[in-house]
Amino acid sequence: MPAPIRLRELIRTIRTARTQAEEREMIQKESAAIRSSFREEDNTYRCRNVAKLLYMHMLGYPAHFGQLECLKLIASQKFTDKRIGYLGAMLLLDERQDVHLLMTNCIKNDLNHSTQYVQGLALCTLGCMGSSEMCRDLAGEVEKLLKTSNSYLRKKAALCAVHVIRKVPELMEMFLPATKNLLSEKNHGVLHTSVVLLTEMCERSPDMLSHFRKLVPQLVRILKNLIMSGYSPEHDVSGISDPFLQVRILRLLRILGKGDDDSSEAMNDILAQVATNTETSKNVGNAILYETVLTIMDIKSESGLRVLAINILGRFLLNNDKNIRYVALTSLLKTVQTDHNAVQRHRSTIVDCLKDLDVSIKRRAMELSFALVNGNNIRGMMKELLYFLDSCDPEFKADCASGIFLAAEKYAPSKRWHIDTIMRVLTTAGSYVRDDCVPNLIQLITNSVEMHAYTVQRLYKALLDDISQQPFVQVSSWCIGEYGDLLVSGQCEEEDPIQVTEDEVLDVLEGLLASNLSSPVTRGYALTAVMKLSTRLSSVNRIKKVVSIYGSSIDVELQQRAVEYNALFKKYDHMRCALLERMPIMEKAAANGPTETVQTNGEAEPAGLEPKHPPTIIQPANQANDLLDLLGGNDVVPVISTAPAMKPASAGGELLDLLGGLSLSAPTPAPPIPMSQPPFLLDGLSSQPLFNDIATGIPPMTAYNKNGLKIDFTFERSNTNPNIAIITIHAANSTEAEMTNFVFQAAVPKTFQLQLLSPSSSIIPALNQGPVTQVIKVLNPQKQQLRMRIKLTYNHKGSPVQDLAEVNNFPPQSWQ
Repeated sequence: MPAPIRLRELIRTIRTARTQAEEREMIQKESAAIRSSFREEDNTYRCRNVAKLLYMHMLGYPAHFGQLECLKLIASQKFTDKRIGYLGAMLLLDERQDVHLLMTNCIKNDLNHSTQYVQGLALCTLGCMGSSEMCRDLAGEVEKLLKTSNSYLRKKAALCAVHVIRKVPELMEMFLPATKNLLSEKNHGVLHTSVVLLTEMCERSPDMLSHFRKLVPQLVRILKNLIMSGYSPEHDVSGISDPFLQVRILRLLRILGKGDDDSSEAMNDILAQVATNTETSKNVGNAILYETVLTIMDIKSESGLRVLAINILGRFLLNNDKNIRYVALTSLLKTVQTDHNAVQRHRSTIVDCLKDLDVSIKRRAMELSFALVNGNNIRGMMKELLYFLDSCDPEFKADCASGIFLAAEKYAPSKRWHIDTIMRVLTTAGSYVRDDCVPNLIQLITNSVEMHAYTVQRLYKALLDDISQQPFVQVSSWCIGEYGDLLVSGQCEEEDPIQVTEDEVLDVLEGLLASNLSSPVTRGYALTAVMKLSTRLSSVNRIKKVVSIYGSSIDVELQQRAVEYNALFKKYDHMRCALLERMPIMEKAAANGPTETVQTNGEAEPAGLEPKHPPTIIQPANQANDLLDLLGGNDVVPVISTAPAMKPASAGGELLDLLGGLSLSAPTPAPPIPMSQPPFLLDGLSSQPLFNDIATGIPPMTAYNKNGLKIDFTFERSNTNPNIAIITIHAANSTEAEMTNFVFQAAVPKTFQLQLLSPSSSIIPALNQGPVTQVIKVLNPQKQQLRMRIKLTYNHKGSPVQDLAEVNNFPPQSWQ
């Protein structure tokens, strides 16, 4: 059989191919030749054939049939064969193929080889694709090489140890003795890989983190030497001394200093030195400065140092590189809650980024701008953001409009400004706003009694110019129907009144009913507005005709409204004025539903102040865990209405899903509760305050922190009953998108009684712009340690999210 062509010739041949089909033909022909050679067990050219196969694999063609040949090359005694064999194993094998386990013995032999380069090949392969089984078998050899005096092997062994720890974290302690002298190593490669190994160990184990905190002074000394004298000129990049090692050390310092006062104090000076002495004209310097900023923000650094870090990010915003500006905006967004005033100094630069052509930068700048809004700058910031809303791409309008609504509701300097701002958003981006903006604005207008004439006049004038924005048209229709008499009478004092006749008002509403731009919902608003005007204007006959026309509409909703309104004119005309009178001022709590609900293990129901009979509770057959019996037995007199019974628990003691297995049948009433013990937490209240200020000494706690949702508990005591703990939850959202339909549910063991009041909102604003609060009342008559199981459900970025968690670390003061 003739000798196969060399790799160089194959590359040259493939490059001459003019089409993809021609290249495929060449590859298939060569693959067939290689297969034939493998079948004939040709040892002479196996190395050459595997090398060509790897090149084909890099081009994207199948090469799996060469896996066993790689193992044969690894078993060879020739270094050139081993080199190609190990390279092939790293490219063609991974832990999903069982073939890789056949390498374990070869790698073990090569780790003990007399030649350092063969040992290096074995270390590289194990560190690249070693499975957990291989790592367990070979960790001892890696640890042995980590202690060797050969720096070439030590640096490779350190990186291999990182892979072993990632695959089998319980083997971490095996490498602890070998790490003692790693940082005192003079060899640059060993020092660099040692820092990587220490970082991995600290990230994965709190015990290791505490153990290595004593190395902070040594790391500070190494970093100082790097800045002052450099390691060696060969590791400098663009005049910056060894930036890769600097970044690695800064990252390790950040992990070691987080949450530790002594370590943070030890590194404050060197961080200030790095921040002030690093050259910013090159991208290398910016990388070091960015890592320095992250370290300063994560550790317990001095306030002056944090201001310096934010000023560095402010300088990044002026950089021509888009990536650096994006990184700066993202970092400022993370720090704005803790260092608000320092970030405020760069407000003008941040607002300028709203005009950037890059959509990612614009989005980050928009989010940061909303985070900077407060009562002092609301007018200026809203002016800029409204200008941005006018000119931004459609993909930004929904988020921008939502952010303006939230900011205006929170910081509005006056009701007129608030109404004008919301109207401006609706006329600019009405098609992109959330569904709840229409009822919210209607409620705002209703409650601003002195602004009714001004608002209806402004909306009427805007409606003459544009009827394409449906939410705006709906609000305008509602206001014209409600306050049409004020519009016709021209009683506006805030601006020059306009002269409007009754016919002109009805013409506008009839135009909305007939317009192709109007949605069915908008037509419903317009028809109701026309009907309301029958009690406010004198043109009743015309209104009757308009209403009767739509009695035969093909839109069922519109038809039903018209038929009912016609009945009002005929059969119930004596009730029409009372039914259509002006809406009273709306209370926000009343508009959002009951002011108080009792949470019964995941099912909320309205809770009045009257005593309720508890449902009969069926005792579970096996009580393997207290938390399974969330409600307790019949011998306990409930203080709060509780949930229906749960099905019997299994003997395994597994925690039951909060809602799983609940009987949804109607509970059977039990005998009345003796009134000597108040059956409801709010019963028996006198003029005393509900919460005890003395209990403010109970420390708060974080009950849940995951996926950007953080839930903190604060505690108070009830003055009426010392056995009742008042827990207030604060749910904050640090992500970029708001969380909607948020529901918090809780359950406690049978010896406790629990009551949930209604939350302040079902929407958690993005970027920590305001928490949602909810009050929990827990009765603990036996003073037992409090345990709780919570269930969270919400929608985030269009997807439903559900999670369960246990809270067992309540402070003793909360239940003793």
